[in-house]
Amino acid sequence: MTWMHLWLPSILMLVLLFLQTPITWSMAIAALSFFLLNMDTMPVANFAQEMAAGTESVSLLALPLFVLAGCIMNASGITRRLMNVAEVLVGHMTGALAQMCTVLGTLLGGLTASANADAAMLAKTIGNQMAQRGYSRAFAAVITSSAAIITALIPPSIGLIIYGFLSETSIGRLFAAGVVPGLLLAVGLMLTTHVVARRRGYTAQRATRASAGEISKAVIDGLWALSIPVVIFAGTRYGLFTTTESGAIVVLYVLLVAVLGYREIRMRDLPGVLAESARDASAVMMMICAASAFGFYLTWEQVPQSMSSWLAGATSDPLTMLLLINVTLILLGTAIEGSAALIILTPMLLPIIDHSQIDKVHFGIVMITNLTIAGITPPVGGLMYISSQVLRVRMGEYAREVLPYLAMMMLLLVLLSAFPGITLWLPDLIYGGVAVQ
Repeated sequence: MTWMHLWLPSILMLVLLFLQTPITWSMAIAALSFFLLNMDTMPVANFAQEMAAGTESVSLLALPLFVLAGCIMNASGITRRLMNVAEVLVGHMTGALAQMCTVLGTLLGGLTASANADAAMLAKTIGNQMAQRGYSRAFAAVITSSAAIITALIPPSIGLIIYGFLSETSIGRLFAAGVVPGLLLAVGLMLTTHVVARRRGYTAQRATRASAGEISKAVIDGLWALSIPVVIFAGTRYGLFTTTESGAIVVLYVLLVAVLGYREIRMRDLPGVLAESARDASAVMMMICAASAFGFYLTWEQVPQSMSSWLAGATSDPLTMLLLINVTLILLGTAIEGSAALIILTPMLLPIIDHSQIDKVHFGIVMITNLTIAGITPPVGGLMYISSQVLRVRMGEYAREVLPYLAMMMLLLVLLSAFPGITLWLPDLIYGGVAVQ
């Protein structure tokens, strides 16, 4: 019976994932099986209580608010203006459409907070244009999904909010810490794209560089959108509002810009926007609820403590520990979708991080960077599926095209792990030693 209590829920979850059951239901059913097995010592009603406990955090209020802000932006002409900015900045480069995709993904990363939404939008717009202009469809799927993962690092990021909630880490510092790694990822994508595009003869979008006047006009046209990250950092840095409250401020800000500034959204469009944001936010919140119940099972059976003891016995060096955790996360990321892995593994790894005296902000960025790679990695990469479905690409074709991008991301991951200053420089500059929730 003890063996069943310990392993059956985990085995059940893995079987359900293998049968392509959605991750939320896989975790919830596995957690419920644990409570059913322990009916003699705890009421089954505790399952519902643990599900609800997953939402009992003020920090999580920021999640649906930023999702709503992103939905308003998508409906208000933001994407078109940011695409114009990307075109004037990199339209003269080799493989211009692919480079525009990365720049646009970087600009959207600080606005939509949803990598899935970015992947779908990029694939439908730039991805289809690339296919029509002679780019390989598989290459288009790879670059659109890869550009979308920048959203996981550039604030406001849902992944950073969830990690901050689970680890009780300052979300403000996490937002600041993600900026430099996010920009480094964008540069890495552009350099890799340049090499691939030059070898294949993918041409520029325009014959000459954009003039200073063209660049200024495009930037001014998109200035309202580009100013949103500045509003978040300035407000939290000078105490005007907390990072959680910034979600409400951003919703109000983008609504005013959409209605009074760009004037491309009408009041009758808002019910549809609200419905879309409710669906997107509720999907993430349900996953958090299921993970909370599953996490109770892991804690009850002392799985985190066992993992912590095993890893702590393997090495006492913080860098070696971090690299060992990275290898573990990469292996798990090939089998578990990134968001689910973040929710499941964060509570398990925190004792190890505390024991090794690794900064939780630094570890959060390393972990999220690691797990975003899972988004474009076969066989379960969610972003891979979105872009491949839109562009009608088979997994085998995608897998061949993604290899140089995966190599670049692994190199970036090692650099972020080995040099904490890359991650911690900006939050220390903005917030100093003060944690802001």
